[in-house]
Parts: sequence; C-alpha cells; structure tokens
Amino acid sequence: MFVAYLVSYTGTAMAPIAMAFGVLELTGSTSDASIVIAAPTLASIGVLLFGGVIADRTSRQKVIYTAEFVAMASQMTMAYLFISGTATVPLLTFFMLINGVALAFHAPAAMGLVIQLVEKSELQATNAILGTARNGALAIGAALGGALVALFGAGWTLVIDALSFGLSACLVLSLSPKEQARPEEASIFEDLKLGWREFTSHTWLWTIVIQFAFLVAAGEAVFGLIGPAVAREHMGGAVDWGLIASGFGIGTLFGGLFAMRVRPKYPMRFATCLVFFWVGVDLTLLGPLPVLVIASAAFVSGFTGQIFAVIWYTTIQTKVPAEMLSRVGSYDHLGSIVLAPLGIVAGGYLYEAIDFRPTLLIAAATVIIPTALVLLVRDVRMMTADPGLTSGQVSSDQQSSGVASPGSDR
Repeated sequence: MFVAYLVSYTGTAMAPIAMAFGVLELTGSTSDASIVIAAPTLASIGVLLFGGVIADRTSRQKVIYTAEFVAMASQMTMAYLFISGTATVPLLTFFMLINGVALAFHAPAAMGLVIQLVEKSELQATNAILGTARNGALAIGAALGGALVALFGAGWTLVIDALSFGLSACLVLSLSPKEQARPEEASIFEDLKLGWREFTSHTWLWTIVIQFAFLVAAGEAVFGLIGPAVAREHMGGAVDWGLIASGFGIGTLFGGLFAMRVRPKYPMRFATCLVFFWVGVDLTLLGPLPVLVIASAAFVSGFTGQIFAVIWYTTIQTKVPAEMLSRVGSYDHLGSIVLAPLGIVAGGYLYEAIDFRPTLLIAAATVIIPTALVLLVRDVRMMTADPGLTSGQVSSDQQSSGVASPGSDR
C-alpha cells in the first residue's frame, strides 16, 4: 500500500501542474482553466455518497483498483488530446469529470481499507506512513511535473500520470486485507440514512467538515489555479511553481514523520490550531516574494497539514464503527469538497476582475475566519483521544518537541 501511494501520488502531483499550464497555454484564460480544474470535484460531489455505500457493501479493495484503472484510461485520453493537438476545453472538461467519478469511489474506500490492513494500535503510525508516501511523493512529482511541462508539455506529463495509476491499481490488487465487516442488509437510501445519522452524531466531525468546505475551496483556488497563474505571469513559470509545490510535498514528508510520535490529549483542538499556518503561501504570493520564500511557506503548510490529516483520519477510524467507515468517509469527503468548484471558478474570475492580490487576501480570510469559529465549538476543543492509541507510545505531554483537507488526498 505504501508503494502504491508513492507511485500513484508521484504521478498525481504532476497532473494539476500539467492541466493548469496546458489549459492556460491552450486558451490563455484563467476562467477557462478554472472550469476544467473544477470539473472532477463537481463530478465527485454528484456520486460520492453512493461510492461510500458501495465500498461498505462490496469490497473496498476492488472499488479502489477499479477506480485507479478508470482514472488511468481518462488521463491517457487527455494526454493524447494534448499531444495530438486536438484538446479543447469541453473535451478536457468531460474527461476530468470521469476522473472525478473515479475519485468519488476511491476516497471513501481507501479510508475504510486501512482498518483491514493493520491493528487498531497501529492506525496512527500507519496513517502517518501512508501520508508520508502520499505527500512525500508530491515533493518528487511536483518538481518533476514542473520540469516535464516546461521541457515536453502537458501531454507527456499526463502519460506518466496515467501509467502511475495503472501500476498503483496492480499493487492494490496484490494486497490481502482482512475480511471486511458488512452492514446489515438494507436499501441504498437506508444505508445513506444510517451513514448520515452516524456522521451527525459526532459534533466535532461535522463542524470541522463545514470548516473544511471553505478551506478546501480556498486551497483549490490558490494551488490549482491562482498560484500557477501568478507563477506564469510574474515569476519563472512552471519550474518555479513546481519548486513551490515541491516545498509543500517536502513539508508533508517531515510532517508525517512527526505525526507518528505526537499524541495530543485533545486531538481536534491541537489539529485545528495548526490550520492557521496554511495561509503562508497566500500571503507570500502577494509580492510575489522570492520563490524560495514561497516554497518555505509551502513547506510549513505541508508540515502542519500532514499532522492534521494523520490525527483526523486516526480519530475517525477509532471513533466510527468499522462497518460505517466508508459511508461516514463519503460524507466527510463530500462536505469538504462541496464548495471547491465554486472556489476554483470564483478564483479564476476574481483573478481577471480584481487582480491576484485582492483574490489571495480573500482566500486567506476564507481559511482564517472559519478556523477561528470552529475553535468556539466545545466538542472540538474538549474531545479526547482514544486511550488505546497511546498504549506503549510517547504522548505529547511526555515529549518537548505528524492533504490537506480532512476528507481529501491533497
């Protein structure tokens, strides 16, 4: 699973850079690019809940590798469109919608599969290791993606991404997970109702998901569109943005290593406070400051984001019944991305209407204000970690010295 994550996300890190610069090169319009980049998230919103039900009902492993093969076919088709010179905004949007459907089935299944691979006491370390593979791959993939787009164009970069999906699917297919816990027989809509009941029974869970609806919208706008556009017009283009994205990836690598050790008594309070560090890229792009300064801000964002992600996934996996995990995960993921298409499209239009600096300030405020508000929720501040997670391990009180969104693989 570690190698599957490493391979898949190295390729995936190239895709946003390839798509952003490919569409900007094709039409020169940030609003056109915003439509294409927002398409997969829009598709995910439409089918995500059913993806969670199917993953809980059937086989999470099969759902994951099938989704990977579908994504491979879609990416390879878009690569052909760019290489052959036949790419258009409508065609790219269509195949990005297919990618979104694949993601909608993959994400909730992946959250549930982890508990079939390891024991409960190993969950936090496992989430940290997988997160390190996933996000550490961004360090390689982002820098490589920027260089490949600059040297060979968007098409060949997407070819590599497509092949990584295929290899990842084969690796997931080779796993031997424990038998999956099955829910009692019920209709699809009854399954959705039960998942919603479990989701809303945890105040810390649904309030942070609402918070992340705004955070992900702002993050997608900055990392998916505004940042690449600023790099293209005011900096060194794809290579500079690749270095910045690589800084984020390196940050997540170190954050994952730190997250293996940290054991906060109040996990959601600790994790939520880390979110304030995520606006560094927005603020350093205002100048824009030198690329190494922006990359350093991205490093801090990635470091704190990965710690949040590990704590988040581990908390859900220990507080939610095993047979409900994929359904609750689908509500988590859906709530987190529901405003993302609006954020991307709004970012594209605001960039053209009021320039990039006011747009970046709006994005930063969209992170800071919801995060401050969610800390007012008592269940977020006072919910304690499962005692089983700290058995035989170092707690945060004993050491002086770990995405992302809660429900996405950024």
